[in-house]
Amino acid sequence: MILNRQEIEALIQEKALVSDFIDLQTQLNPNGFDITVAAVFQFEGTGSLDFSNKERNIPEAKEIPAQRQKPQDTFGWWHLKRGAYKIRTNETVHLPLDLVALAYSRSSLLRVGAFTQHAVWDAGFRGKSEFILFVENEKGLLLKQNARIAQLVFIRMRQVNEGYKGRYQDT
Repeated sequence: MILNRQEIEALIQEKALVSDFIDLQTQLNPNGFDITVAAVFQFEGTGSLDFSNKERNIPEAKEIPAQRQKPQDTFGWWHLKRGAYKIRTNETVHLPLDLVALAYSRSSLLRVGAFTQHAVWDAGFRGKSEFILFVENEKGLLLKQNARIAQLVFIRMRQVNEGYKGRYQDT
C-alpha cells in the first residue's frame, strides 16, 4: 500500500520519517514527498562492481560549487552540461522496518530535459540519499540549490526482521 500525504506527514511528525527538509507543506504531495538538492558532484574516476562487493570501487567524486548570480543571493546555481552527476539530498530518511521507498523524477525535471535514476530505499535505511542526475538537454540545465528534484513514494510492507545494514547506513 502506498502512503498518502496525511500518513507521510504523521510519520514525519511522530517518527521523523524524513528530517532536514526545507518546507514540509511544500514538499508533501498527495502520494509522496519531494526531495531537494544539497550538493552536486562530478565523477572523477572509473567505478567497478563485482558479485560479492569485495572488488567494488566507488569512484571519487568532486563537489561542484554552486555559483551565486548576485553577491546578496542566499543560494547559488549549478550550470550543468550534458552528462551524469551524483546528487546528495538535504533530507535524511529514517525508514522503519515496515516501509520501503522508491523515487521518481519530478515531471518538471523531465520537461527541461533531465531525469534521475535511483536505487530502492530498503526497510531500515537511515541517512542522506544519493542518486544520479542525467542531463540530456544539449543546452544543459540550470539547477538551483535546494531545488525539488525527485519524489519519494513510501510503500508499506510486512515488517522485515532485519533491515538495511549496508555501507551507506547513517550517512
